[in-house]
This record gives sequence, structure tokens and C-alpha cells, in this order.
Amino acid sequence: MSGSSPAARLQQLFEGRRLTPTQRRIAHSMVRRAGDVPFLSSVELAELAGVSQPSVTRFAVALGFDGYPALRKHLREVAPGGPEPVGGDDAYNEYQQAVLGEIENLRHLAELLADPGPVERAGRLLAASRPLPVLGLRAASSQARGFGYFAAKVHPDVRVLDEGGSMLRDRIDATRRSGASALICFALPRHPKEVVDALAYAQEQGLAVVSVADSAFAPVAKYSDLLIPAAVGTGLAFDTACAPMLLGRVLLEAMCDGLPDAQARLEEFDARAAARGLFVE
Repeated sequence: MSGSSPAARLQQLFEGRRLTPTQRRIAHSMVRRAGDVPFLSSVELAELAGVSQPSVTRFAVALGFDGYPALRKHLREVAPGGPEPVGGDDAYNEYQQAVLGEIENLRHLAELLADPGPVERAGRLLAASRPLPVLGLRAASSQARGFGYFAAKVHPDVRVLDEGGSMLRDRIDATRRSGASALICFALPRHPKEVVDALAYAQEQGLAVVSVADSAFAPVAKYSDLLIPAAVGTGLAFDTACAPMLLGRVLLEAMCDGLPDAQARLEEFDARAAARGLFVE
């Protein structure tokens, strides 16, 4: 474990824990600022996560420590880092800070992808599913549509599920009856209960669930056979999702590796697009 990043070591500390929504928020904030957390007081961590100081203390106890000082001592041993320079953000306005926050999210994603195993496994599951349902509601609907748009260029049968309501389970049933073996879900905050319920139902029907979520502690984790986290930016009024989008493209690449005719399909599309004059050079 010594060769992994501080963020990865923190993830391992939280894995398998039954955390409340508030505790998941604290854990998510700690992973995002893994290099700084061992040097934060409980009050500072509470401010970072947007929770109360007693919530941080209860969180430490839930992890099996006597209190936050014991947790912080443990963090300095397993996830050592260094505090950011005081006032380092003062030179940037709020828009620049939002961009820098997304850059940090992408760095965390790059660290996560140092182990390509989960992405490769997900690619195989998605490539083998005929059809391939792609689920994403509300804030995540654009992620699902974007993934589905490109996936349809190489996969023979992609079905985007981006509308909720009473028909959602019917559409999941239809994909299962048609032979689907896996479903990919994009889950972003705020997490609709309908998505969690849909994933539970998909698993009941025998579908393997691959999820792209903003955190390993997202509500969809319970109903995901494979969850790969990619943090969202929270520096603006509305969350930004550069890392989840990039992870979706990475999964597309892995899926292409599992589709032997992917390149031929792309070349066929390019030829037809040229013949139709579809794009302007």
C-alpha cells in the first residue's frame, strides 16, 4: 500500500464502511484534499466538508477511533502529505479557483487510473452486453447521452435511459429481454432516488452494474458491481463534471478494446459521413 497515493490510501480506510450521508460527505472531502487532511483540525475539516464539528467527531468514532485526534494521528501515518501554502488561493479569483479545482479532480483521476484493472474489467462487461443500456438522470443525463452518442459508433446496440418515470423499469426489462448483461450508470449529485431504485432493480434482473459516480461513497455504490469514482467540481453555483466526462471517454476506449470490429465500424461511419457531406472541414 505504500506505493499508492494518499487519496487511494484514504479510500481504503473508508471502503466497506456503512456511512451516513453526512459521513460520506466528510469522507469525500477528505479524499479530495488527501494531502492536507492530516494537518487539519476537526473544525477546519468540518468547514471543508460543510458539516458541524461534532459530526467530524462522530465520523472518527464510526471509523473505530477514540476521537478525531486519534484519526488524524492515523492519517499522518498512512496518508502523509503536506499542507498547502497559507493564502495560496488568494491570488486567484473564484472562476480561476473553479478551474484549478477541476484540474485537481483530474489529477486524482489520473492517480486512480494508475491501476487500469477496474477500467479494463468495465470495458469487457460493456463490450459483451447486447444491447448496452446507459443510464443517467437529471444532472447526469448529459453524461449518459454523450457516452451513448459515441458508444453507438462502435457498439451495435446502445440504449440511452435518460428519462425517469414509470417507464424506466419497463425499459430496463426490455433491454434484459433483448439479451443485455450489463448496464452503465452515470450518477452525479444530487443523486435522484429513482436512480438508486433503478440500479437495485437492474441487479435483481441479473444485470451487472458499472457506475461512474462522484465518490466511492455515493448512494449508488450499494447497487454497483463496479464503481469508478470521478469527483465533480463544487466551486461554482452548479457542479462541474470534467472528470466524470473524461472517465466516460476512458471507458469508451476500454470498451473499444473489447469490440474487435470497433475500428471497422468507425471507418465505415467516416466513409458514409464523407459521402453525405455530413461535416464541414
